[in-house]
Amino acid sequence: MLALAKTKPGPGADLLRLEVPRIAPDELLVKVERASICGSDLPIYNWSAWAPTRLKLPTVFGHEFCGTVAETGPATRDFKKGDFISVESHIYCGLCAQCRNGQRHVCRDLRIIGIDTAGGFGEYARVPARCAWKHKDRSLAQVGSLLEPIGNAVYAALCEEVVGRSVLVLGCGPQGLFAISAAKAGGAKPVIAVEGAPFRMRLAKKMGADVVLSPADPDVLKKIERLTEGGADAVLEMSGAPAAVALGLKAVRSGGRLSAFGIPPRELSVDWANDVVFKGVRIMGIAGREVFKTWYTTDALLRSKALDPRPVVTHSFPLKRFKQGFAVMNAKAKNCGKVVFEIGAAR
Repeated sequence: MLALAKTKPGPGADLLRLEVPRIAPDELLVKVERASICGSDLPIYNWSAWAPTRLKLPTVFGHEFCGTVAETGPATRDFKKGDFISVESHIYCGLCAQCRNGQRHVCRDLRIIGIDTAGGFGEYARVPARCAWKHKDRSLAQVGSLLEPIGNAVYAALCEEVVGRSVLVLGCGPQGLFAISAAKAGGAKPVIAVEGAPFRMRLAKKMGADVVLSPADPDVLKKIERLTEGGADAVLEMSGAPAAVALGLKAVRSGGRLSAFGIPPRELSVDWANDVVFKGVRIMGIAGREVFKTWYTTDALLRSKALDPRPVVTHSFPLKRFKQGFAVMNAKAKNCGKVVFEIGAAR
């Protein structure tokens, strides 16, 4: 098979001819149709941040993908050849206290497909059957690789009710853009976005933001407070930028909620007493999605068309043009949304 692998330390990756994976009894062999680039694939490709200390090379990477079942292991159930699936990247043990209390997404022994095991940037991938979301039909085939990242946004936005409440989304990369749409689908009003890249500011409006503000505006906090009558009911921090985290803690109302999804590049200094304790703020760490509770919500939102992710997909490439895909994602101008590789999808 053709697959994109990280073979050595340093920037870049290699497109190789590899053997089709052999599956274990509890696994599925998936013929990959589409795979999308996640922000967490960039440290792997660029060989930066956490990647050098975590990855074991060589390995195929990529964890957002969908495809059809080509083979089933003898210990799998409820799957057959030809089933269309999307992949949950969190491999949970099922036995720890977290798993047994409905918290599989923060499993004590969590491993991640495409990071800790071989991933989906190839024509075939092996996937634990417990990590496969079986679709009832192929109506979501074009967006099948996006269910995992959309799930992050759905969880961040809807972990608490937002009907009639103000929501502030900080950072309009793909996850933030999906979060805008999820908040709107959940009945939030107004939905305010903060983003600095002009291209993504326009995408934020397209995804349903009522107001889009620039973080460079010296009056951005005052404008948020005016639009929300004193502070946002819910702040969705989707970027990890230290300035965005600081703004979010100031902009959330007393008694409000902050969903923390973005990963900061360093330790942060927080005014814990004034911005959290005295305001009675609830901080919700968003580590992926609730497995599989969030998947049911995401599937329903997509099928009802309450959430349409297609405007966020701004670029697609065949896998052999992977360098262009990563160049688009790495560009400082941020003139992109989601980048998708068309691998074995029907044209």
